[in-house]
Amino acid sequence: MASGGGAKDDPWTLTTPSGGSEFQAWRDETLDPPALVIQVGKTQLRYALAAIEDLHAMLKAAGDWVPLGGADEQKLAAEGTVEAWGRSTANPLGGWYGLKKGLRGRFGVYVPPVLEALGLAEVETLPRNNRMRAL
Repeated sequence: MASGGGAKDDPWTLTTPSGGSEFQAWRDETLDPPALVIQVGKTQLRYALAAIEDLHAMLKAAGDWVPLGGADEQKLAAEGTVEAWGRSTANPLGGWYGLKKGLRGRFGVYVPPVLEALGLAEVETLPRNNRMRAL
């Protein structure tokens, strides 16, 4: 279960879907562009803040479970996964939601738990091959 309010001074403390890692996340609307900030140890990833609403809309349109995927920027994402959608030219942004070159991947690992914390989605939590669906 998530703790925190989702602000920089009160971040959500979340766990990856596989249960392997804890991380913190918060919205930062002062950044240009506004971002969903993910802090994993000393590494900070940023995704366009629009990812929250856009991913929820995609899941609602899918109407069923969607595999998460989860790959570093340099690796190919499996087709039909949340990860592939988060970098597809067919998504509402027309490409990567990740904002920091070299750290744009892992969308399917870090963004789904945020949607779950917001009550927008259900995320399976298994060691592998997790999936999510809109609520």
